Amino acid sequence: MRIATWNVNSVNARLPTVLAWLESAHPDVVCFQEIKCVDEKFPREAFESLGYNVETHGQKTYNGVAILSKFPLSDIRRGLPGDDTDEQARYLEALIEAPIPVRVASIYLPNGNPVGTKKFPYKLAWFQRLHDHAKALLAFEEPLALCGDYNCILTPDDAAKPEEWANDALFQPETRAALNAMKWLGLADAHELGREPKGTYTFWDYQAGAWQRNNGIRIDYALLSPQATDRFRGIETHRDARDMEKPSDHVPVVVDLDLEA
Repeated sequence: MRIATWNVNSVNARLPTVLAWLESAHPDVVCFQEIKCVDEKFPREAFESLGYNVETHGQKTYNGVAILSKFPLSDIRRGLPGDDTDEQARYLEALIEAPIPVRVASIYLPNGNPVGTKKFPYKLAWFQRLHDHAKALLAFEEPLALCGDYNCILTPDDAAKPEEWANDALFQPETRAALNAMKWLGLADAHELGREPKGTYTFWDYQAGAWQRNNGIRIDYALLSPQATDRFRGIETHRDARDMEKPSDHVPVVVDLDLEA
């Protein structure tokens, strides 16, 4: 099973690009972030025509996540537990009914900038809620993939110029500690499992020639439970997607799992 995660930065604005990549890469499951539309405006039919089942958790103009799957989807959860007042559409979870089922979540973690505002505590509180929910999911001892844009630069090696991010919410010690705490639960970073080289970035800003100068960062992750890690076969970061027409500022990350019965 090929599981992809991709912050598409507005699915309707980039629909031809997204469809072209799907037809080229042939992922079985896709986790989108920043779809930037309500559920009713998601271009469901375009993806269904490629053989995908579709679930969305949308929001007007901002945020929004989706899961596409060539297999049936069940046990859908829209929204992260732990705060009933949180109206931001950042979490969608589903059970992929493959020969060996795998639970997948599409995650769009808050950016948190500027650090000195209420946005940063919201980011950390959201991370803690994700940690608590992941801990509960791990108790099921099933294949689990928590995929998405974590808005975290975990190590200096995950940025071309880490010094430029010293005051950014993505690179604060608290942010990095929160992601490490997820790993300490027993979740493995597919990037590390696949031994991708230093300089494997997933995001380049549209400004200041970041793409042309390869001034990138790695902020998109697939975190795997031990049961998924046992079935891990490889990872590909599709850097070439950044060169497509009207690209997202993120590129897809694709994880291969052996989920044959």
